[in-house]
Amino acid sequence: MTDRVAPGVAGAVADAATAPSETGFDAKLYERFPTKGRRPKGELEALKKVWETPTGWRAFSAVNNNFIGFLFIVTAFGFFVAAGVLSLVMRVQLAAPLADFVPQETYNQLFTMHGSVMMFLFAVPAVEAIAVMLLPQMIAARDLPFPRLSAYSYWAYLIGGVVFFCSIFFSLAPNGGWFMYPPLSDGVYSKGINADFWLLGIGFIEISAIAGAIELIVGVLRTRAPGMTLPKMPVYAWAVLIFGVMIILAFPAMIMVTFLLELERAFNWPLFDATRGGDPLLYQHLFWFFGHPDVYIIFIPASAMVSAMIVTVAQKPLVGHEIVVLALIATGFISFGVWAHHMFTVGLPGLSAGYFSAASMAVAIPAGAQVFAWIATLASGKVQRNVPSLFLVGGILIFVMGGLTGVMVGMVAFDGQAHDTYFVVAHFHYVLIGSMVFPLFAGFYYWMPMLNGRQFSERWGRWVFWLSFVGVHVCFLPMHLTGLMGMPRRVDTYLPGRSFDVPNLISTIGAFIMAAGVLLFLIDAIRCFSRKGNDDGNARNVYNGGTLEWLSTGNYAVRSIPVVSSLEPLWADAKLRQDVEAGRYFLPGTATGERETLITSSSRAEPQYVQIMPGPSWWPLLAALFTAGCFLLLTVKALTLSAVCGVLAVVCIMRWVWSNDRHIPQKQVDAGGGIMLPTYVTGPQSHGWWAAVLLVVVLGMIYLMALFAYLYLFGSHPDWWKVAAPRGTLLPGLLLLGASAGLAWAARPLMARYQRGSGISAVAMTLSMVCLVAALVLDGLDWWNAGLRGDASGQGAAIYAMLAWHGSVVMAVVLAAFYYLARWMRGLAPAPANKTLEALRILFMFAAIEGAVGLVLPRLLPWGGL
Repeated sequence: MTDRVAPGVAGAVADAATAPSETGFDAKLYERFPTKGRRPKGELEALKKVWETPTGWRAFSAVNNNFIGFLFIVTAFGFFVAAGVLSLVMRVQLAAPLADFVPQETYNQLFTMHGSVMMFLFAVPAVEAIAVMLLPQMIAARDLPFPRLSAYSYWAYLIGGVVFFCSIFFSLAPNGGWFMYPPLSDGVYSKGINADFWLLGIGFIEISAIAGAIELIVGVLRTRAPGMTLPKMPVYAWAVLIFGVMIILAFPAMIMVTFLLELERAFNWPLFDATRGGDPLLYQHLFWFFGHPDVYIIFIPASAMVSAMIVTVAQKPLVGHEIVVLALIATGFISFGVWAHHMFTVGLPGLSAGYFSAASMAVAIPAGAQVFAWIATLASGKVQRNVPSLFLVGGILIFVMGGLTGVMVGMVAFDGQAHDTYFVVAHFHYVLIGSMVFPLFAGFYYWMPMLNGRQFSERWGRWVFWLSFVGVHVCFLPMHLTGLMGMPRRVDTYLPGRSFDVPNLISTIGAFIMAAGVLLFLIDAIRCFSRKGNDDGNARNVYNGGTLEWLSTGNYAVRSIPVVSSLEPLWADAKLRQDVEAGRYFLPGTATGERETLITSSSRAEPQYVQIMPGPSWWPLLAALFTAGCFLLLTVKALTLSAVCGVLAVVCIMRWVWSNDRHIPQKQVDAGGGIMLPTYVTGPQSHGWWAAVLLVVVLGMIYLMALFAYLYLFGSHPDWWKVAAPRGTLLPGLLLLGASAGLAWAARPLMARYQRGSGISAVAMTLSMVCLVAALVLDGLDWWNAGLRGDASGQGAAIYAMLAWHGSVVMAVVLAAFYYLARWMRGLAPAPANKTLEALRILFMFAAIEGAVGLVLPRLLPWGGL
């Protein structure tokens, strides 16, 4: 079968032999690779055909990660340029005292949109976009495991983002800052729909980000090349995993806080109104529980890009690889304990302020560890002098300067002086530009040849770097001085004679210097894409990188999926590219005639099964279009049209996933080298099971934020808890929820027992759905009959907000149940194993547990039931 074993394969086999298998996979089977001889005639052509991207107007139905990732990056960069233009207008307004370049209300919209677009439409989407494009190539996966979800995520982001940004041209843009604190943003002080555009638009975009995060987490854990164990996983893959986990833990707070503020604006529920038992500080706690980890959500994947590029720039393995990975994990963990350092001036207790101050300084330790690892790698290697290296070194310098001022504002006493001044503006721009923007530009120059063989101009790139580097310091360095002199943020003008004139003029000049660098980059990008690249689509490894993305050969990432034995496989095995392109590893062709990738175990990356992947489809685009229409029509109070769009969105989503859970005739296929793998599995081995569990984590975090809001309002304003907790439906409700969970849990065993048809499982799911809805209705009626009203007090607002969110979860579960029943009626719910049923059981169980918590907790607090 084989005539030799490549060095990389030998290492993988040796490693696998020293540890027990997760899956029962025989590591000796790796010895079959690379296989000798020629591959069957037409195998490569069939592979290219099945992975072909549609052309012309049909390209909008494409779901390939490189196509969607490229669109994602271009769109994110477009929002970066648009937000930059807004900042230039603001800098012109501030270049001289008492300027009247734009009216005050317009200026308020400008700084709100600048911050919102940079944070929500550029920073997080940009690093997520690069992950969508780069991650499958780096771990040698044919694509991410849910390509249509990636497409939906992109189209939702594009449509929602464009409409949100265009609101500024109609004077409908939000004007309360990118954080939209109440009471400024409530229905009393923001009577128009400007704030609604922000709330519904940002909430919709957050859903898109979470969908992408679930895709990336499952991609990292389940689609790595065989042999790519966790110790051999690139730093960038680790960062994407941490990035995704942080999104599903932090972004739910943002979804809940926008949900609560919209409930207050729409129904006059006083969640943040202190005069009726609400509390505006609740908004700040929820917002910054998202907002500060969000900074590290941006920083972590960008810093991992730095680690990946520095290895190539220095032509040396990363110094302290394990320490860098641990530093990324520590950064992600500590970042969730830092949020209240944005609230030092609101009157926090001394103990709380001291804790958050210590955490704010502690988070600098893992960041410093990465910086020292980068410096050590550069110092011990032979540094290539090119544009990526310039942006990397320049970015490190800017980031360190921003980090030093971050430690300063992390101290309570200093923050009291610098809070809401231009010192803070200078600090976070230094941090974000150094930690994210410069690494992003370095990545553009470094990975551009991977796309199609084209390369940016080195000469132009040096001009781009120096204009950007000089512009950053000229613009933001003086802001430290103006901030310490007392100039507040978010003001549209200032009085003469206060020594603000010269520093502001210098900052404006610096902003235009930076803009010149970005403009030059855009011109170079147009020149680059107008030139013809390599016709074969092969990556030109112009910088001699050692990781797998440089094996990319087109829409399917790699011709065959190699066995990995080191952190830099291309450096470890000089013949790896030759063997991969000759089809001598896993999946050299299309084993089933469909798009496929290899699903491997989560820790040791042992092959488990071949995933059949969906191809191009219009349904993700249509679903995103109607979902955006539902949210945006809610903004303008067009409720009927919004409901119609919502129904159409659900129909499109159901139609897109209709073909996902399907058996194919081949129960097992040759995955290469005669190794037979199944094409269909259920349970924890299935990548769909992992996605369902992650979705439950997201929903659980959102509900946890709702519980926090309830407990916070009870603790801060107990005098407004005036309605006694009803007990009438506690036992019936719990019984109904228990029945719902039990029936859902029993569905699969019943299906396995009655394999002819599986009608018994359909009946179980129907009864479970009825019990779930009945418990929700009884709970709501119980509170209503007790005299509780949502607009009367913080108690009513908090409880009905919890019920409203639980109701939305129940609605989603009911829709999923109807979807399963429709599949059963069409004979598409085969027994005994069914992935749709697996996911539905998990969602039913979560909804029942959530309903039980919502029943019990409000009836236990206040203790004694009043």
